[in-house]
Amino acid sequence: MSPRRGDGSWSNNGVNTMNSSILMRTRRGAGRVGPLATLVAAVTLGCLAGTSAGGPFNTPGNILITDQFNNRVIEIDPSGTIVWSFGSGHGNTSAGAIVGTNDAERVGVNTLMSGTGIPAGATKNCKKSGCADNRVILVDPNGNIIWQYGQFNVTGFGPNQLNTPVQNTFLPDGHILITDQGNQRIIEVRPADNAIVWQYGQNGVAGSGPNQLSNPNAAELLANGNILISDENNNRAIEVTHTMPSQIVATFTAQGSVSGVAFASRLASGNTLITDSNNARIVEVNSQDVPVWQYVTNTRPGSNPAPLPTRAVRLATGNTLISDQFNDQVIEVNPSMQIVATYGTINDPGFSPSTAVQMNAPYSAYVIGDYTGITSPF
Repeated sequence: MSPRRGDGSWSNNGVNTMNSSILMRTRRGAGRVGPLATLVAAVTLGCLAGTSAGGPFNTPGNILITDQFNNRVIEIDPSGTIVWSFGSGHGNTSAGAIVGTNDAERVGVNTLMSGTGIPAGATKNCKKSGCADNRVILVDPNGNIIWQYGQFNVTGFGPNQLNTPVQNTFLPDGHILITDQGNQRIIEVRPADNAIVWQYGQNGVAGSGPNQLSNPNAAELLANGNILISDENNNRAIEVTHTMPSQIVATFTAQGSVSGVAFASRLASGNTLITDSNNARIVEVNSQDVPVWQYVTNTRPGSNPAPLPTRAVRLATGNTLISDQFNDQVIEVNPSMQIVATYGTINDPGFSPSTAVQMNAPYSAYVIGDYTGITSPF
């Protein structure tokens, strides 16, 4: 869901049940842009030492979370301890940090993230006009920005300009797929010269016709080469050809029942997992668009009535990891719809410097080393 819709009811009725005594290793960005070679080399770098159960920085099994209104990306181990972060908290809205991040994925040992910005009133220091960012940046483990597309606090659709980028995907050829929501388009950027080499959607034109989108919220490369787009305000996920011009080859709406498609991914089974944000629902549909599984996030005790979940990814275990935005939690649900892990305190936004005991509208969460249902960065 677009962060400009930050209208959830943020009451303080959650219960703090996690230990927050462990110190984290904080990495702050210096705000510099390094050579392209660093980006290209990222795809060949391996993970650092650790076990599959989760552990130190970049260990498979850890979870990378965009803590949206705390202006940071955090990596946690399965216990909820923060082992790495970029951005020092909600008060840091500088170009050397990240503002209102909506998406982050690990590329080798580096982290690709989208600086979406914060709407007016979402945080204390962005009350009147909001705080813009409008960049997709690649950050090394030490917090240095080594590549970016878009200019900090500049809004537009000219060369090297974005308007509310809400998601980024690193493609196997090294290109970057960016969901440029405010510009109503998906663009593919070639980092060598920051040229746009593919686009779906017309600059600044919202619609449902050919080559038109309305508030797109995500785009993923499929194994068949097509692109799966979450066309949020058109209440659909569309599969389009990765060609110019593109053609729509499939549309998914859970038989017309979805409202606000925040994310969609193709599963190994061929089914499509849809984050049905306005209905607080995660729904899996088959190739005929028939729902075969669903989970509703707002029926839990203490839940925000409109949590607007924003990401759901199917893990290799068969469980589903959900970013339940305005419930301020990331939850893991098994196929029987039982919650097996939670991070954050339900419907209780806050900032915890060392653990994920509190978050503020987490927007995305991916398990490192488990790319089931989303584009692998390798």
